[in-house]
Amino acid sequence: MLKRALLIAAVFGSLLGAGAYYLLWAAPGPKDGPHTVVVEEGSTLTKVAAQLERQGVIPGSARTYRLMARLFGSGDPVQAGEFEIPKGMGGAKVLALLQHGQPVQRLVTIPEGTPSIIVQEKLAGLQHASGAVPFIPEGAVLPDSYSYKRGESRAAIAARMQAAMTRTLDQLWAKRTNNNCPVASRADAVTLASIVEKETGKPSERRTVAGVYCNRLRIGMKLDADPTVIYPITKGKPLGRRIRRSELNADTGYNTYRKPGLPDGPIANPGRDSIAAVLDPAPTKALYFVADGTGGHVFAETLAEHNANVQKWYALRRSRGEM
Repeated sequence: MLKRALLIAAVFGSLLGAGAYYLLWAAPGPKDGPHTVVVEEGSTLTKVAAQLERQGVIPGSARTYRLMARLFGSGDPVQAGEFEIPKGMGGAKVLALLQHGQPVQRLVTIPEGTPSIIVQEKLAGLQHASGAVPFIPEGAVLPDSYSYKRGESRAAIAARMQAAMTRTLDQLWAKRTNNNCPVASRADAVTLASIVEKETGKPSERRTVAGVYCNRLRIGMKLDADPTVIYPITKGKPLGRRIRRSELNADTGYNTYRKPGLPDGPIANPGRDSIAAVLDPAPTKALYFVADGTGGHVFAETLAEHNANVQKWYALRRSRGEM
């Protein structure tokens, strides 16, 4: 009888222990989920436990949670960042997520050829970023996708974009080919790359377009690039209409129909591939190109050949009812 009583007591004690373990450590908190938990840089377990108790994420008190974490947790520090806690997640799994899980990644994407005015608008529209949008010089940021944390300043995000451009430009400049394109500085390379970026959406012809412009620069021929006419009017946004004769004649410092050489500065933020194309252009004798109706271009070495290509393009547009 004594052995049976001891066995019953042991089983009962185990059940009580298992129940206490669940209620104090493994059970979900009193507030229905899901939850968003933001852990600040340098937060201790004590601070995080108090935060989790306030938000109703954990069972029991912060003090009990800390004790259970020391008894049953891994002992690893919690990470800084934003975490999504699923509905019904127990306290033990919450701690494991904060210690070893993946924080929420928020992204802002800057497509290739985006002008700085739109970069600034994108930064201004980030709901979970903080602070004012800094001024961003044209051509200063590298188009890419950038992650940011909730509450991070817009200035810090912009600084990462600019640092990425600086690193990329330094790497590509160090590998540039000699004498293939008369760009004298990194700034000139970005300016010409921004024109290449705006002139073609076909990755396969970037180096050829770059080669045409490099040829023109080399012989002192005007670039005659429509996007350089549009830039002072819209700051790089779509014009939404045909360019006027008065705009082609305007001396804005950017209009490459007015004088040879590069414009006063970039007309967009070029991507890595367009910068690389300028620093290693395709070997070509072409001096002209015109749209071919498929999103690409037809290239020509002589003006007569180019004029014939232009007439074909006009005929194609007329057949489509575009003129």
